[in-house]
Amino acid sequence: MVDFNTRTAQLDDLLGVGRNFDMVGRMLQVGGRRAKLWVVNGYAEDSLIERMIGRLLAIGSLKGIPELAAFLSAYVTIPDAAAETDVRKMVVGVFAGKTLLVIDGYDGGVLMDAKEYPTRSVEEPDTSKVLRGSHDGFVESIMANAALLRRRIRDPALTLERHQVGGRSQTDVALVYMAGEANEQHLRQLRQKLAHIDVRSVSISQESIAECIVPRQWWNPFPKIRYTERPDVATASIMEGSILLLIDNTPSAMLLPTTLFSFAEEINDYYFPPLIGTYLRIVRLVVLFLTVFITPLWYLLVKNGDILPQELEFLLIEDEYFVPLIVQLLLVELIVDILKLASLNTPDALSNSFSMLGALILGDFAVQARWLVPEVLVYMAFVAVAGYAQHSYEMGYACKLMRMALLLLIWLWDWWGFGAGVVGVVALIASTKPVVGKGYLYPLIPFNGKRLMRILHRSPIDRDNT
Repeated sequence: MVDFNTRTAQLDDLLGVGRNFDMVGRMLQVGGRRAKLWVVNGYAEDSLIERMIGRLLAIGSLKGIPELAAFLSAYVTIPDAAAETDVRKMVVGVFAGKTLLVIDGYDGGVLMDAKEYPTRSVEEPDTSKVLRGSHDGFVESIMANAALLRRRIRDPALTLERHQVGGRSQTDVALVYMAGEANEQHLRQLRQKLAHIDVRSVSISQESIAECIVPRQWWNPFPKIRYTERPDVATASIMEGSILLLIDNTPSAMLLPTTLFSFAEEINDYYFPPLIGTYLRIVRLVVLFLTVFITPLWYLLVKNGDILPQELEFLLIEDEYFVPLIVQLLLVELIVDILKLASLNTPDALSNSFSMLGALILGDFAVQARWLVPEVLVYMAFVAVAGYAQHSYEMGYACKLMRMALLLLIWLWDWWGFGAGVVGVVALIASTKPVVGKGYLYPLIPFNGKRLMRILHRSPIDRDNT
């Protein structure tokens, strides 16, 4: 057994006692023996630790308690507590918020979960609001998120499987699924992917994990993972047999497997009657299609205005313009993105001023300066607004890149360019490799008619309630 002074000095050095102002190391007398306790001050739940120390100081003698496991069962009342002999695991446990107790005469130490993570309230996420239904949302604490799921699924089949990834960060990741419902092959694949993540730190939470587990297709913009910050969405997906990936320090949960058609579903569809939900889903699919093709088709028709039938001549531009149309369309695409980025950094107190400035830049001033024609502004305004009908930012930007590629191909090769662009978009979607699952185009390829109809049509509730 290593000497007590040597062990405590080693742990002091590894934990940074005296070097880190938030690391607390306190000497105690437990049952007539020397002991030391370590805890991160920002994690400590003061009332619980105070009661725990009071109980430890009241121990008269440890004679007859031969090992740490016996001490644990006799005197430690905290539910989540375990004996640990691995120094590295003890250090990681303290940094994760646990309290470490080392007693002279016993090997290893006791790790006790007496933490209280600093976290915000479980309020509804700004990017996924509902008119009816629950208004809570995931937060940055994985334990709080797990509790939100447990509150909704009170079934012993609900499984939360813990993993740690990142050489230095040791970030907690949880696979959440219904035992017997989730695909075992998908679970094995995800466990292998998590076990083989070889990074020093998971610094950007869900994006770091996503980049480690998705197939390498940097040139393909279509999202291979669907995210949600809503517990009700996560619950419904788990009950359908999907697998949820919870990551500590982020409110975004990953829904796997992901297919192209899963982006057609949105939570508001299910908080309205089936007929209204189906209508909303159809509108969303039509708008998604239009965001990709409306401006390329308009540009193609205007470019070939001499062959337009009389009933479509209203699409032509009557005003004189000097900047080429392709430049105008791409310029507005760029300006819209600049305005989005600027709005993220605009203080709330200046938001009204920013809105007026953006309207002037994209509106009256641009037309008067003859940078843009009104028709370009109308079509691009529709595209910009329609983009917000898609709840996935990743899918929205994938559609945007496809739209810009189509514009460039039409500018270069006219009708041939448009045809090549459409074929290219279809080929790109078909070649997208999901993280796990039967394919990105499932249930169309391979075909499953019943599943496809449930996605395209909001069905009434059935016995399975999925």
